[in-house]
Amino acid sequence: MGGAERSARKKKQAARAVTQARASGGSDRTKVIAGVAVVAVLAIAVIGYVVFQQMKPSTSATDAIPLTSPDHIISAPAVRDGSTVLVGKDTATATVDVYEDFLCPICGTFEKTYGSDIKKAVEDGKVKVRYHMLPMLDSRSDPAGYSSDSANAGLCVADDGKFNAFHAALFYAQPEEGEAGYTKDQLIKLGKEVGVTSASFESCVQNQTYKSQLDELMSKTSNDPALKDAETGRFRGTPSVASGGKLVDLDNKNWLSDLTK
Repeated sequence: MGGAERSARKKKQAARAVTQARASGGSDRTKVIAGVAVVAVLAIAVIGYVVFQQMKPSTSATDAIPLTSPDHIISAPAVRDGSTVLVGKDTATATVDVYEDFLCPICGTFEKTYGSDIKKAVEDGKVKVRYHMLPMLDSRSDPAGYSSDSANAGLCVADDGKFNAFHAALFYAQPEEGEAGYTKDQLIKLGKEVGVTSASFESCVQNQTYKSQLDELMSKTSNDPALKDAETGRFRGTPSVASGGKLVDLDNKNWLSDLTK
C-alpha cells in the first residue's frame, strides 16, 4: 500500500470517529469525549505520517538518488576483490569484514551508528574494511530484486574506484524494506554522479555482470561456520562483522577500538 493510500485510510478512520461521536448525542457524554479523543489521536497520527513521508528520501523511479555529504564518505582506496570490495590503505594491520545488504534497515542503522568511527579508523590506516554486499533481501522489495541490483551496481562502481561515495549514498537515502528499491537506471545515474566514467559501467549494471558471483557469495556466507549463530546454527544475518575469522560482538559499542588497540 502506498503512502497516499495509507494517509487516506487514516483520514477515513478519523472521519468515522467523528461521525460516531456525533451520533452518540448529548445523552452519553463519555462516548462523545472518547470519540473526540480518538479523533485527536488519529489526526496527530495522520499529520505525523505525512511529515514522515515528506522527510523520507524519495524512491520514485524518476528521481535521482541524493548524494550524502563528503564528510560521510571514506577517503581511502576502494578496489573490487572478486565479489567483495576492499577499502583502506595497504599499511593497515587489521581487516574487518562487514556483511551488509543495501535494503537491510538494521544495516542502515549500523552505518549511521559506526560509519564515522569506521571512516576515521580506515583513514588513519588502522584497518581495512572488506564489504560483502549480500543479495539477501531480494524478496523484500517491491518489485523484488533490489538487493541484487544494488550489490551488483556496487561492484560495478568499485571497478572504477568510486565505491565509497556510492555506498554512502545508498545508505544515506536507503529505500524502505517492503517498498520499491531504486531502479537500474537510478543506480547508473548515481554512479555517474559520483564520478564513474567507464564506458562499460552502464552495461555492467543493466546486465547484472556480477549476479552469479553475488549468489555464490550469499551461499558461501550462509554456510560459513564462523558466521553462524551459536544458538540457531544459522547465518547470523546482516549486518554482521567479523575479524580474524571470528564474529565481532556488536553489542560491545567499543568493538572497533578494541580491534585497533
